[in-house]
Amino acid sequence: MSAKNYLSVSPEIKKALAAGSPVVALESTIITHGMPYPQNLEMARNVEAVVRRNGAVPATVALMDGRFAVGVSGEDLERLALEGGKAAKASRRDVAALLVKGALAGTTVATTMQVAALAGIRVFATGGIGGVHRGAETTFDVSADLEELARTPVAVVCAGAKSILDIAKTLETLETHGVPVIGYRTDAFPAFWARESGHRVDHRFDSPEEIARLVALQAELGMGGVLVANPIPEADALDPVSIEARIAEAIGHAEREGVSRKDLTPFLLKRIFELTGGKSLEANIALVENNAAVAAQIAVALARLAPAAAAPQVRRA
Repeated sequence: MSAKNYLSVSPEIKKALAAGSPVVALESTIITHGMPYPQNLEMARNVEAVVRRNGAVPATVALMDGRFAVGVSGEDLERLALEGGKAAKASRRDVAALLVKGALAGTTVATTMQVAALAGIRVFATGGIGGVHRGAETTFDVSADLEELARTPVAVVCAGAKSILDIAKTLETLETHGVPVIGYRTDAFPAFWARESGHRVDHRFDSPEEIARLVALQAELGMGGVLVANPIPEADALDPVSIEARIAEAIGHAEREGVSRKDLTPFLLKRIFELTGGKSLEANIALVENNAAVAAQIAVALARLAPAAAAPQVRRA
């Protein structure tokens, strides 16, 4: 049985893909585990509206009723938002088990990439990717997002890696896996809530058209995904020194409470939200909307390229 037998694509997304129209995939763990209700639902709707304003069709991805749901909207989107943290968090290792259970689950970056590629969507907007956690030399806590970027031909537009991570080790791991880290109008690799992390990107491009050509060629060569680093708008960025202090405090709380593995990131994001008086959430929403706009512009440029740039097969390690 093919994985596509578990794929449920909305009529709007099917029509757009068949016509070669630009489509942008959107993950759903930011809805289920990234922020509380009703802000999560408002954010999801606003992000979809941003994608549409920039000329593309939004395709929110989730696991629902034993299917890969592509183009979650209306009552299903509200159901996902209301379920929030009670929903499962579906990374690559969990997918088969959650499908068998018929569980409701938000999809991580890794799983959203898988589903997007399965559906034929080539561009995906998220907040920040997962990566190598601080202290990974003893915990071995490394996100599946990094390996998925190496194997799956989808361009991921993000505000860099989440600031709670060890960004230097994250970039080293991406390099090991051969993932190109592209700066959109920046030479610096952003750190989610902050515009700079102290590290550089591999290459800089200043237009969606240039990035679209790169994405198309990367796929044609069978070389996996592309990470597009798009800094949070300057007006919405948090002070790097201040946010680093709050992150350190949140990590200390996690260690004392024994929080680890897939529960760690949601715990830290919630604790940082509390420690910043909600400012981290405001910044999170702003950067996701900014990423959605850039992703839509890249998808539009990609759709204008020759048919030779059509989505290829996923590279297998």
